[in-house]
Amino acid sequence: MDCYRLGLYEKAMPAGLGPETWFRAAREAGFDFLEISIDETDGRLARLDWNLAARDGLSKAMRAEGVPVSTMCLSGHRRYPLGSRSPEVRKKSMEILRKAVVFAEDLGIRLIQLAGYDVYYEDGGADTRKWFQENLAEGVRFAAAHAVQLGFETMETPFMDTVSKAMAFVREIDSPYLGVYPDLGNLTNACRIYGTRVEDELECARGHFLAMHIKETEEGKYRDMRFGTGKVDFAAGIRKALAMGVRLFVAECWHDGAEDWRNSLQEVNRFVRGMFEKAE
Repeated sequence: MDCYRLGLYEKAMPAGLGPETWFRAAREAGFDFLEISIDETDGRLARLDWNLAARDGLSKAMRAEGVPVSTMCLSGHRRYPLGSRSPEVRKKSMEILRKAVVFAEDLGIRLIQLAGYDVYYEDGGADTRKWFQENLAEGVRFAAAHAVQLGFETMETPFMDTVSKAMAFVREIDSPYLGVYPDLGNLTNACRIYGTRVEDELECARGHFLAMHIKETEEGKYRDMRFGTGKVDFAAGIRKALAMGVRLFVAECWHDGAEDWRNSLQEVNRFVRGMFEKAE
């Protein structure tokens, strides 16, 4: 098997754990790195305001266990979207993006996954798309100045549920610091809706395909599914990504309340690694 790295999505573990536990659990389960979550909750957004001591504490825990934070899932823009009609919300969205980039730079995070929403809790339109694109361009320039890459996640809403839709913005912005970081599960559902092939959609990102979320889905359901219970052809998606030069992957799943969550992480790792072997 070609060299690749498999990361663990932070939310696969119970909330409220400390960094030492994150990294130890990820390492013991066989993952190569951790993807930190900055979602729309106040608690996770507050991480962007951690002082130097808190950031140093995270770095020390990371080094102690030998498990880096290589990627960030930045979904806080669902609450504060780049395309909002509210000037105050747009200002907040840009503040979040800038803080996330600086946080990434401080922690050695190479890649931030952006949620592909112009708006989420508002109705979208030509104006929200315009605001989204203008603020995105400004955010990409800021990220480029800090040598941090941004990659679009393919979502569950029509605005950006396919790679081809994400690539329209990537081509318009035309920066080496903006690419796509698709979600294989979400993309699988979208391809069923549109009657297209996952492999053809991934091909649209050639030269701009940065990493991939590996997640289980089925028609109408986009999260909280155990691996192996849905309709995603993991081996085919992984095979295509590897053929296109992608070597960074994250197993995305959520803690389901089970007390034996550490064993669950090991099961996830075995399942996903098995899909890589099947993809050979």
